[in-house]
Amino acid sequence: MISRQKSRVTDVTEFKLFGQKLYLSPILDFFNGEIISYTLSKSPNFHQITEMLKQAFQKVPDNTQLILHSDQGWQYQMRLYQKMLKDKGIKQSMSRKGNCYDNSVMENFFGLLKSEFFYNQKFASVDQFITELSEYIDYYNNRRIKVKLKGLSPIQFRTQSLTTT
Repeated sequence: MISRQKSRVTDVTEFKLFGQKLYLSPILDFFNGEIISYTLSKSPNFHQITEMLKQAFQKVPDNTQLILHSDQGWQYQMRLYQKMLKDKGIKQSMSRKGNCYDNSVMENFFGLLKSEFFYNQKFASVDQFITELSEYIDYYNNRRIKVKLKGLSPIQFRTQSLTTT
């Protein structure tokens, strides 16, 4: 069994507004559901993925034996992506074709994000959406409580677990 403290997951989701598409690419920590890093782009491109990884790498020491799960998207099959993970000491895990279990946690986050944030609001502009998306992710990490985290937010749960060990 894989340690939840050493596993993270990533994927990309699409938002359509004002005749445009925006693509969100986050990394979520299995341990507490925290969004570790994310990027937003007007197209699903590889630069978006590498920037997301670079953000996450700033928070993770080298050779921590992390596992990063994803689906078999084209981005995650790129040699540069795989090399970036390997150089950082992170093991890549991709679901088998037609098997989305590794990604189900991220798909659940996308469902929450869209039902709690995206579908319930009218945005005046793409810039407003981007600002409010950032605010929602901050809320999700720092103030949105979860029953499975003993009524704490993801950051509160991580902080509490670090002080009790």
